[in-house]
Amino acid sequence: MNDPSPSARPHETWASGNAYEPYVGRWSRLVAREFLDWLAVAPGSRWLDVGCGTGALSQTILHIAAPAQVKGIDRSDEQIAYTQAHVQDQRASFDVGDAQALPDQTALYDAAVSGLVLNFLPQPEQAVCEMARVVRSGGIVAAYVWDYAGKMQLMRHFWNAAVALDPSARDKDEGLRFPLCQPEALRALWTGAGFRRVEVVAIDVDTVFRDFDDYWTPFLSGQAPAPGYCMSLDEAARERLRERLRASLPHATDGTIPLVARAWAVKGRR
Repeated sequence: MNDPSPSARPHETWASGNAYEPYVGRWSRLVAREFLDWLAVAPGSRWLDVGCGTGALSQTILHIAAPAQVKGIDRSDEQIAYTQAHVQDQRASFDVGDAQALPDQTALYDAAVSGLVLNFLPQPEQAVCEMARVVRSGGIVAAYVWDYAGKMQLMRHFWNAAVALDPSARDKDEGLRFPLCQPEALRALWTGAGFRRVEVVAIDVDTVFRDFDDYWTPFLSGQAPAPGYCMSLDEAARERLRERLRASLPHATDGTIPLVARAWAVKGRR
């Protein structure tokens, strides 16, 4: 779930799977189950996972979709190494590759999917066309992205607090920067690529944090836009942000922090 271009700005990419998992990987796995149920791809299908990252979507395909084959592609050597070490299944393979120039032959797969990648690509239209190219006629091409501008609440709370303290942080807010975090943009992208029966749905999952530290600690990784911004602050500014978040987040009586993460999912037929 990480396939940025080689020229991506600092903090836009994930080099560490161990950092990605507690930040958004664990929540992406919950979305992936709902996403695959919605796709309803037949057992025994051949799948391509574009921008596979730590393998959250690939693992879910292996666990619940009864595939014949799953191949994952990601630009990051580190992410592919992490995934190869954590996904042990003879049906799966993982290689370094570019989402915008897939190394596979035409009409090879029954389904090509992508999780949380499109907003990080300089040419998402090219990536979607490449996914269409490698899928057989009648096959499915689908993706999901976080609703950065709305109900991806763990990030929305972060940026609301950051911008309140530092108005210049608006320039880094994914909700403002990423055009494909809206359903209309996803539908237009799929329709423009010539897919049939295009559908877009919201997938909401509960993201319950054990306590404030469970919420806050992943932002200290320094990777991806929000953690990158967090770690660019001096210690005093970071402490002000921490305390503003602590005060603004909802807390249940047992100390947990109940939030919701929304992803927008899109699919179409080749």
